[in-house]
Amino acid sequence: MTLFHRQSQAGFTLIEIMIVVAILGILASIAYSSYQNQVMRSNRSDAQATLNDTAQRLQRCYTTFSSYDNDNCAVYQQLTTGDARIDSPEGMYRITIDDESATTYTLSATAIRAPQTADEDCDTEMSLDHRGRRTPEACW
Repeated sequence: MTLFHRQSQAGFTLIEIMIVVAILGILASIAYSSYQNQVMRSNRSDAQATLNDTAQRLQRCYTTFSSYDNDNCAVYQQLTTGDARIDSPEGMYRITIDDESATTYTLSATAIRAPQTADEDCDTEMSLDHRGRRTPEACW
């Protein structure tokens, strides 16, 4: 007489696999959202560096010519003639000058490329004036 032995099956049920997939999906969505926010925050440094560099160049003009809006100032010419802008090195922001005079200026960095155009915290624009005031503060 032959005895049949029932072998136990090893493996996962469909429900167990679906639960694991659901958990992985939730974790992936949280991780991706955090990643996007971190990329956006790190890209702000592109604007900050360009604003600071442009402000330093304008300060050198003020030291040399006693005026921010002197026609011999190369950075002033770059900001006011032709395309009247400076693009940041990574191409995420466009720097323009507003309210310029002999003794004052306001530089603005406007987001021109994704993902920075979706930056709600900074309202897609950051600025720096001749007194060093930076707005919005949350972006600096």
